[in-house]
Amino acid sequence: MSIEAMTSNWSYPTEIRFGAGRIQELSEACASVGISKPLFVTDAGLVELSIVEVALGVLERGGLGRALFSEVYPNPDELSLEKGLGVFRSGGHDGVVALGGGSALDLGKIIAFMSGQARPVWDFEDVDDWWARADSEGIAPIIAIPTTAGTGSEVGRAGILTNSVDHVKKIIFHPKMLPSVVICDPELTLGLPPMITAGTGMDAFIHSFEAYCSPLY
Repeated sequence: MSIEAMTSNWSYPTEIRFGAGRIQELSEACASVGISKPLFVTDAGLVELSIVEVALGVLERGGLGRALFSEVYPNPDELSLEKGLGVFRSGGHDGVVALGGGSALDLGKIIAFMSGQARPVWDFEDVDDWWARADSEGIAPIIAIPTTAGTGSEVGRAGILTNSVDHVKKIIFHPKMLPSVVICDPELTLGLPPMITAGTGMDAFIHSFEAYCSPLY
């Protein structure tokens, strides 16, 4: 079966739109969840690639602007978060469109989550019921656009943030951090560097292999 023939929608419970060329639905997806002024979040390694320009062009043609934050690096920390939050708040944005691998999706989700919070991000680590400390009305909607096989962040309710002081990764969790819409367009993976394609494919395989080998199941 060709890529062009594989088009479908399903709920995970996130609304997932899978199919070649479905990035063209990005503006409509924003409208469906009430985003009128999105902040586009991607990582520094992708920002120069054509897939980012394609997505920004769709937003611009839809009258949603092309506001961009790309200071996202592998294993993002709270310093990158603060920069992203500054851009989000100063721009008066009302939602996040995150495109990329796990780092970009995680940071985009946490920016949306923290956009309406008054407490520091570490107060929402995935410990006991710390997520209940958050103002759930202060969480902006999220649209996730994965570009690799190596992440499941687009259908997850958490993001990983590294503490820049002790270099320990922390899981930041809230049920409403789950993206509202996922656009899974395989054409976006075609322009990635071969090393990223290979590495993230192995990542996806190892996640499955890990589960298969677990003695807990």
